[in-house]
Amino acid sequence: MAKKYITTTLPYVNADPHLGHATEFVRADALARFYKSVGDEVFLNTGTDEHGQKIYDKAREVGEDPQAYVDRYAEVFKRILAPEALNIMPEVHFIRTTDAHHKHAAQEMWRRCMANVDESGRPDIYKAVQSVKYCVGCELEKTDSELEQGKCPIHPRYDIEIREEENYFFRFSRYQAQLLTLYDTHPHFVVPDFRLAEIRAFVAGGLQDFSVSRLKSKMAWGVPVPDDEEHIMYVWFDALTNYISTTGWPEQEDCGGWWPGIQLAGKDNLRQQSAIWQAMLLSAGMQPSLQIFVGGFIISDGQKMSKSLGNVISPLELVARYGTDATRYLLLRHVHPFDDTDITWERLDEWYTAHLVNGLGNLVARVMKMAEDNLSAPVLVASQPFETAFSDALTRFRFDEAMNMIFAHIGKGDEYIQETQPFKMLKSGDVRVMAEGKEIITRLVTHVYRIAEHLVPVMPDTARIIQNAVRTNKKPDNLFARLD
Repeated sequence: MAKKYITTTLPYVNADPHLGHATEFVRADALARFYKSVGDEVFLNTGTDEHGQKIYDKAREVGEDPQAYVDRYAEVFKRILAPEALNIMPEVHFIRTTDAHHKHAAQEMWRRCMANVDESGRPDIYKAVQSVKYCVGCELEKTDSELEQGKCPIHPRYDIEIREEENYFFRFSRYQAQLLTLYDTHPHFVVPDFRLAEIRAFVAGGLQDFSVSRLKSKMAWGVPVPDDEEHIMYVWFDALTNYISTTGWPEQEDCGGWWPGIQLAGKDNLRQQSAIWQAMLLSAGMQPSLQIFVGGFIISDGQKMSKSLGNVISPLELVARYGTDATRYLLLRHVHPFDDTDITWERLDEWYTAHLVNGLGNLVARVMKMAEDNLSAPVLVASQPFETAFSDALTRFRFDEAMNMIFAHIGKGDEYIQETQPFKMLKSGDVRVMAEGKEIITRLVTHVYRIAEHLVPVMPDTARIIQNAVRTNKKPDNLFARLD
């Protein structure tokens, strides 16, 4: 038995949860349930990122105190994890960056980085005046090479700000060689490999120190800098520390044995997760992350989702239309793990009907109806390990391949029914033929149970319903309702 730590990034609470958040939650949960199913101890982490300029501006825009604003949004994000929503495992740790313990941990991270000095005696955190180009959308400083026509490609609606003031800076430039060694010696440190190549090229191109504080007089919403009342921490320096503060660090120096862990992130977080956070850990004398999985974006009909275009699809809308497990299915199988994915309501309806209503739901109903009508007792089934291909796909973050394998077995079950037609054999009147028909049904019930075992990490409620149907020899109610 091993310890497994899995974390999402913390959603920034300046808007409602979107499909990208939901996909990351469900992927992390599927991994956590998988590892738990094979006997590992699992620590699953998520939460909310609640400091920074965008939060402060949004709270002022709606006329709320920043703390009241983030309190309200934290509850919104908690609700999407609930059993009636995405059904994230109840043991999940939910950390907020406004938690008192997290603030304490962020300040300790600051102190350790500041105490670390190079061969010339220069600390990793120092005070300086610099002029920088800053994207409010990313809450990151930008180099000229990262801009397109003077705009941030991720947030083109924001003007790039030129900021010149005295702040604290993190000596990011000191960690170029160590980061490159990390990437070279751990070829699967960032998945997929083209994202590893992307961050390696960024680091190899040269690193610039970046500011890690803001003047409190200009924007007071953040974690206070230790021993300097005039400054608050830059939001990324604060938020990234959550990955270890959630484990009880620094009081638990070894993070309870959970760190290092697996991080799930979107492609807009590549630099922060796989370079900035790793440099902070190295500076603080801690182990780098174990692995970082980077997913693509979800778009709709060829365009990025936005309220102004009217193409935003809420995760709760999916749950309301399809149900919890069906929503998990759609996000795990039909959102590509690595590339951008185009989703529309028409495609979602098509996938739901073809694969769940007419696929999994129909197979279970047919098999269990034949079993209930023709078998005198439940089929005795024994739990078996996951198929190697399934386990391998999940641990490589190929959620789509793992789901494809399950649904290939669903297709094989349908084919076997069509080839053998046990329902006809049972009407033959020939004792031998009828006995063979019952044996075929027994094999089909066992096959359905094996499918259910593989659904446990990905569609847990559906798995439980199918397993219970097999154990009681009863056809369950329809697993998936037809759409109106």
